[in-house]
Amino acid sequence: MIAPVSIAALWMPIVLSGVAVFIVSTLLHMVLQYHRADYKKIPNEADALAGLSKAALPPGYYHFPSCDSMKEMGTPEGLEKFRRGPVGTLTLLPNAPMAMGKTLGTWFVYCLVVSFFAAYIAGRTLAPGIDYLIVFRFVGTVTFMAYGVGQIVNSIWMGMPWSNTARAVVDGLAYALVTGGCFGWLWPR
Repeated sequence: MIAPVSIAALWMPIVLSGVAVFIVSTLLHMVLQYHRADYKKIPNEADALAGLSKAALPPGYYHFPSCDSMKEMGTPEGLEKFRRGPVGTLTLLPNAPMAMGKTLGTWFVYCLVVSFFAAYIAGRTLAPGIDYLIVFRFVGTVTFMAYGVGQIVNSIWMGMPWSNTARAVVDGLAYALVTGGCFGWLWPR
């Protein structure tokens, strides 16, 4: 039986990896800026926004065209709605300037939560004093599942372009490598 490594013994790699992922994500988004391709501008934006404003939709996540049941979706009328289009999803935020401070703060907390759960799993699986590369691979794989693989569902179910998802998966790999490196370096000896 492996003696577990406590979460308390892993506080430093949890915090350091959370900070490191936050910094790497900032560099990927602000310096490399390859995520600019993630968003497209709506042609005739003013007209489209006027139509949405007229609908007075509250913030939320919408799917269109909408059917109340799978049965309705299969009716000739339901099928025609989808053929006629447009078909998509729409996320509406509150009417206000982007709250980047809140969003960045929430992202940082998420980074810490991912590192916390990676520490919990690794602490119950890996012994103290284990080799750097074993810790790196283990924690890197666990955090890649959270940061990278979890993004794929957006293309499968939400219609996100696969190119956007590919960029997010590459980001997830970078975050996983950084997290695995921090844990491998600071793993209790």
